[in-house]
Order: sequence, then structure tokens, then C-alpha cells
Amino acid sequence: MRTPLQPDRDQMDLHSVLYALSDPTRLEIVRQLATEKERACGTFGLGASKATLSHHFKVLREAGLIEIRMEGVYRYNSLRRHDLDARFPGLLKAILKGLENG
Repeated sequence: MRTPLQPDRDQMDLHSVLYALSDPTRLEIVRQLATEKERACGTFGLGASKATLSHHFKVLREAGLIEIRMEGVYRYNSLRRHDLDARFPGLLKAILKGLENG
């Protein structure tokens, strides 16, 4: 199985990141990953179909918000907090703070 495309830090684009964060389901995935180190795809409890969730993970990954680690048939997601903070200082913190106050 091939490793999915994940942009390098310097390839992360603000427009793509903001677009990825514009969807409530993707925002919830980011919120949940912000409190955990890593999580398997099927453990988010979002009530969406497998195909829909796969699309949301792809958008987040291609924007550079999450990275995928593959282990056998499982895909584990983690938030690229360090890269996001380095590329767009304060953005992730502001987004997460806004979700808390939401």
C-alpha cells in the first residue's frame, strides 16, 4: 500500500488550510486530534459514511493539517501541530480557541 500524499511544511498553503477547516466535520476531526496524539480513522464517531469520512481525511491531509501513519490495514491520523504552528503561527490556537468558545 502506498503512502498518501502529505505536503512538506513549506508547501502548506493558507488557502488550502482555511478551506479544509471550513467544513464542520473536518473541524471536528481537528478538534478531536488536538487532544490526542494519534487516532485510527474509524474511531471518531462522526456518524458519516466511510466514503464521506475518507474524503474529509483526504482534504485535511492534502492541506497539511493531518498526517497519516499506516500500520497494516489501519490508518492512524495525527495533527501536524508543530508544522502548522511554524508555518502559520497562532492559527491553530485561534481556531481551537474559537471552537471552545463556540
